[in-house]
Amino acid sequence: MDLDTARQELEEFIPHVKNISDSSIKKMAGRDLMRFKEFKKQGIAVKFGRFTQKENKQIQKNVEEFLSLTGIDSAEKLLFTSRYPEDKDTIHRLKTEHHFCEKISEGIPRPWRLIYYRARKMFDPNNYKGRYTKEEKETLKKYQALHGNDWKKISELMSRSNLSVAMKYSEIKSAINYGPWTKEETQKLMNAVKEVMRRKLKTENPSSLSLLEQSNTDPWIEREKLYQQLPWTEIETKVGSRYWRQCKQKWNSILTSKLTKGQQLYRGTNGLQAKINLIKRLYETKAEDASEVNWDELSNAIGDVPRAYVQAKFYRLKVSSVPLWKRKTFSEIIDYLYEKKLPELEEKL
Repeated sequence: MDLDTARQELEEFIPHVKNISDSSIKKMAGRDLMRFKEFKKQGIAVKFGRFTQKENKQIQKNVEEFLSLTGIDSAEKLLFTSRYPEDKDTIHRLKTEHHFCEKISEGIPRPWRLIYYRARKMFDPNNYKGRYTKEEKETLKKYQALHGNDWKKISELMSRSNLSVAMKYSEIKSAINYGPWTKEETQKLMNAVKEVMRRKLKTENPSSLSLLEQSNTDPWIEREKLYQQLPWTEIETKVGSRYWRQCKQKWNSILTSKLTKGQQLYRGTNGLQAKINLIKRLYETKAEDASEVNWDELSNAIGDVPRAYVQAKFYRLKVSSVPLWKRKTFSEIIDYLYEKKLPELEEKL
């Protein structure tokens, strides 16, 4: 299949396919296109976003079955073959002979690459090492001075995952302020977000950039895209005095204030009605796992607010209202809120 045809056929399943590189399109045409068509026949749509518990269990099942089929003695050897140079050739041969790509993605309507990355995250023992000690933090700083931002190299030296060492270094590389945000810091954050959004809009849709250029005041902020994926580590560097997670939390706080225009959604009767709407909408989704919920769409239940705002309010609601909530599944928590808490809130309203 030629490249243009592959891209055209994949567009039915992946709307953003135009932004995918040619090399990735070739791989997806071979690994994913037939799978996607089979799922379509079954009435199953291709999914993106967070993996559900059901999908995680399927990945675990697929990996365990492949290990049993090939005799490879651990998931770490299968998914992190470079850590075992003496077994590398044998493992690669077994993966080819037994169609590793097809087996690992069986029963999961997602691109193979995303399934593979998820499996690596699930089965990497270096992801579950707990908090960094003072000694590890000092070692991380030394390795970064030696190897720069080669997180793959540093992760191998420290027996931590790539993401873990990159994010931890982001937090400790400079003196971080944990107090209230100053006006100067907030303005730096606003400028940093505006700068990366200007670049993002210019790349994705040059015509929309004119809207951003027309105003240096609030209208540019009132766009749904502004609380989607942003390069937070880059924004952290531009702010200078806060690490990426603080920047993200502050940005969500700013958006909530801007988008609600100062409304106190969770005060008085407005607060009661918002909680009632939230519980009802969650119950109507019939979701088995939090990752199955479309939080962006759900935000309309309580007002035009960022998804993080809605998720935070749901967390407080379950913690304050559902006994032993940590022992319950997501659907059990929703059922309890619907059956027990909802009538109480409606009566109070």
